[in-house]
Amino acid sequence: MKRRDFIYWVGLGWLASSLPVAIAACSSQTTAPKSSASGGWQTVGTSAELDQTGQLLAKNSPVGPVLVVGKSTDTNLTAVNPTCTHAGCTVAWQAQAKKFSCPCHGSEYGIDGKVQRGPATTALKTYAAKIERNSVVVKPA
Repeated sequence: MKRRDFIYWVGLGWLASSLPVAIAACSSQTTAPKSSASGGWQTVGTSAELDQTGQLLAKNSPVGPVLVVGKSTDTNLTAVNPTCTHAGCTVAWQAQAKKFSCPCHGSEYGIDGKVQRGPATTALKTYAAKIERNSVVVKPA
C-alpha cells in the first residue's frame, strides 16, 4: 500500500469515527430534567416570592412555564401553565375577579384553568402545587 493511500484511509477512518460525536454535539435533543424533589415534584420558586404578590410566575421552570397563585399559608395553591391556549400569550391573574385573563384576545379562564370566555376553547394545563420547606413545588396533574 502506498503511503498516500494509507494516509487517505486513516483520515477517512478518523472522520467516520468522529462524525457521531459531532452530530450528537449539535443535536437539540435533551434529556428530561431530574426531579429536584421526591415523587416528580419540581421546584419553581420560593414561598417568599409567592407571598410578595400572591402569585409566582416561573417562565423557565423544569416543567415549563408555571403561574402559581395563592399564599404560602394556603392549603390549596393554584398552578397553571400561563400560556393562552388560543393565542399563546401569557395570561395574567386577576385576583379580584378570581380568574386568569389573556391580554391578547380577551380569553378568560377560571381558577381551575377551564375556559370561561373565548375565543379560547381549550383549558389551561394545571399542576398540583404545594409548599415544601421554603420552596414552591409543582407536579403535573
